[in-house]
Amino acid sequence: MIVARLEKGYVQVYTGNGKGKTTAALGLAFRAMGCGLKTYMGQFMKGSPSSELISAGMVSDLITIEQYGREVLFSSQNPPAADDFKLAGAGMEKAKAAMFSGEYSIVILDEINTAMFFKLVELKDVLELIKEKPGHVEMVLTGRNAPCELVQEADLVTEMVEIKHYYQKGVLPREGIEL
Repeated sequence: MIVARLEKGYVQVYTGNGKGKTTAALGLAFRAMGCGLKTYMGQFMKGSPSSELISAGMVSDLITIEQYGREVLFSSQNPPAADDFKLAGAGMEKAKAAMFSGEYSIVILDEINTAMFFKLVELKDVLELIKEKPGHVEMVLTGRNAPCELVQEADLVTEMVEIKHYYQKGVLPREGIEL
């Protein structure tokens, strides 16, 4: 069955310290693709080639992924630079344009919660985007540290909880699994 457009779109948040937030969002995009729905994913704080970008290229008529960042891990010792703020701001504009284009049924703001945590994006701007969201668009926001105000505004919130992770044993990110 091919569906041209969602009748009603909701706001979903995937957060927490566990693995799987982006993977869950991509799973939703893949499921939607099976119904003919188009998905736009804007990836904040990501800027290097990945298997997910290659996969999206294989189905580019239904899943579009754009990256708004550099491949840099921020910390108190390595805070965001001026370019990171510019990339995130431009990303917000692109995501907003995609949301209001009428072309996409699902808009995923990947790592937006983390971008808010590092002040690359303002919470008030994300909440405003949620309020302005067209009724037929499903909006998914991923990343650790989802602000309480965002959790309250969302219709569905899933927290990924890390119970055990092989990174703790020194396993590096693997192509096709984490990359």
